Amino acid sequence: MSKKTVSKREYRDGVSAKPKSQAKPFAKGRKPHPEKVSDGPKPKQGGRAAKPDEGRAAKASVPKTRTTQAKKLAVRNPNQKIMERARDLKEKRTDLSSFEPVRLQKALAASGVGSRREMEEWIAEGWVTVNGRTAGLGDKVSPDDQVLVKGSVIKLKWPDRLPRIILYYKQEGEIVSRDDPQGRVSIFDRLPQAASSRWVAIGRLDINTSGLLILTTSGELVNRFAHPSFEVEREYAVRVLGEMTTEQMRQLTEEGVMLEDGLAKAERIREQGGEGANKWYSVVIKEGRNREVRRIFEHFGLTVSRLVRTAFGPIGLPNRLKRGQFYELNPAEVANIMKWADMALPGSRRRR
Repeated sequence: MSKKTVSKREYRDGVSAKPKSQAKPFAKGRKPHPEKVSDGPKPKQGGRAAKPDEGRAAKASVPKTRTTQAKKLAVRNPNQKIMERARDLKEKRTDLSSFEPVRLQKALAASGVGSRREMEEWIAEGWVTVNGRTAGLGDKVSPDDQVLVKGSVIKLKWPDRLPRIILYYKQEGEIVSRDDPQGRVSIFDRLPQAASSRWVAIGRLDINTSGLLILTTSGELVNRFAHPSFEVEREYAVRVLGEMTTEQMRQLTEEGVMLEDGLAKAERIREQGGEGANKWYSVVIKEGRNREVRRIFEHFGLTVSRLVRTAFGPIGLPNRLKRGQFYELNPAEVANIMKWADMALPGSRRRR
């Protein structure tokens, strides 16, 4: 008897394989009807009430905060020549036989089954098989291999087509995570779902930082932007209470300052005006350590009251993009980013 094949979205969202007459769990991003939300354990007839920390109630998280969908930035169509090139790029595919085998956990994560760390745990538990054999950590797969996770066939996603890239103007108060026990608003709650893959954020911004956030369906592109070895520049507009001296700015760009997790250095810093006690600065760094810009200014006794990322590598925050809006790059723009990243376009010879 053949195994039932489920799509990546069905597997990720927990769609049941039970008959239609049985209730299915809520898909990711959907909210249950208020009347159907459980109030927790109820007392049995004639018995004591169950304590809040008993059973599965102990693992319950805070209800997810409701939010509205982000609006897409409306732009005029480019000229006819660019539109023709975009259509051509969108239709091209790379021959699957040209792909080198990749690590199993990487292929599963890129296919939207779960995070790479989760996949490593599932492989270690023996829940993943490749061509009928229980997989082990370090195993690699190619497009011809059949992969089953917990008995369900997974159709692996291979980067044979042009990836998608969106730019989102993140607002303060939003987190860059899919899972949050505190129920805070996530950028993934506001953005549209990718039809055949999943969005991956290139670098993170903390909950109190706003500005440019780049998301893509390409894991290779994420690595090219975010890995420290590539030293991709990030630019921030910083408002601080107080003012840096000329000597402090020189020290930051020439010598760097020692933080608890190592030396931090700015490529460039310049004043951008301000009113009263608040001053604005433009700062460019080549790292993405946690709260690095804030900690740099705290080192000089200055408190950051506003932090906005304005550029990441070759991509700047579009002038017309408002807070909470997103813009999807057209295929021609995506191709330009891939050229910058030294990545092969679909249909062209892949670099070894």
